[in-house]
Amino acid sequence: MNICFLMYPWEQIDAANDTSLALIHECVKRNHGVALCTPANLTIRNSVTNAFCTVVNRMEKVPASLKSFYKQASIREEMLPLAGFDVIFMRANPPLDPIMLNFLDSVKDDVFIINSLQGLREANNKLYTAAFGDSHSNIIPATHVSKNKEYLVRQVKESKAEKMILKPLNGFGGSGVILIERSAMNNIKSLLDFYVTNQDGSSNYVILQEYIEGADKGDVRILLLNGEPIGAMRRIPGSEDHRSNVSAGGSVARHTLTKQERSLCKQIGPKLVKDGLYFVGIDVIGGKLVEVNVMSPGGVTYMNKVYKTKIQSKVIDFVERQVIDKLQAFDRRSRLRNEVENA
Repeated sequence: MNICFLMYPWEQIDAANDTSLALIHECVKRNHGVALCTPANLTIRNSVTNAFCTVVNRMEKVPASLKSFYKQASIREEMLPLAGFDVIFMRANPPLDPIMLNFLDSVKDDVFIINSLQGLREANNKLYTAAFGDSHSNIIPATHVSKNKEYLVRQVKESKAEKMILKPLNGFGGSGVILIERSAMNNIKSLLDFYVTNQDGSSNYVILQEYIEGADKGDVRILLLNGEPIGAMRRIPGSEDHRSNVSAGGSVARHTLTKQERSLCKQIGPKLVKDGLYFVGIDVIGGKLVEVNVMSPGGVTYMNKVYKTKIQSKVIDFVERQVIDKLQAFDRRSRLRNEVENA
């Protein structure tokens, strides 16, 4: 099997903690062909979608640790047609590049793409959680999304809560997430000026969200594979930051899913699968869904350390099954077509 990881450059990988590297390592261990490319390296040659790829050379003996693997792996550069891969594994960081998806549209019928392009289009930003709001309003916090600063100020004033969370619509890794308090309205107005209005006069959408009690103690990251939870961890904020993201200085701890969290996963799992979102990370606070991460969900290496497991093995097992099913369906279709042709 040949897998192309559409992600950030090889040189930017965090060898100790990178989920993408854990997935690549698992593929190389299974003797699959592995290549990486960035969205900027997609190209069309003679009407065929290609990519300038970083190819990981096969190894006779694959080191067990990620750090050793990353240090010892040799790479080479090749231009390769994307339709020649069995799998394209999306691991690019947000925000979603629509041009990248336009390139991939040309190969979506030839290659298994995880996650699906349509699913990425629908769920790449923080608005996707609103899809669960109508019939399952009990699982998401009260949320407002707008560019209208007057409207957002009014929502803060009318809220019964003293605290709310403000964050940019296209942020990731905890970037731009701040805690605001109704008692400091003058600061709120200046913050909205900063977040909403750009220097060129254009404006950005921001999210204003109900503060969930207990958020100061961290959140829970849950990884779902094909709609089912396969790992979880509690993320605890650092002493100098309210954000619990590890990239923002938070730490991780063992976590056993509560009955409420399992119920949440059961409610949203079918829609994720229906939308082709097979490998997803969700962030939960107080049993409520805060975010759905579909482009580059992380946490595998941390969960592996806490639970002494290998989540990446489950993920690649799933990918292999999907490719086998796709090939078997193609072979069956070819046999039946031959029967009709020869009748």
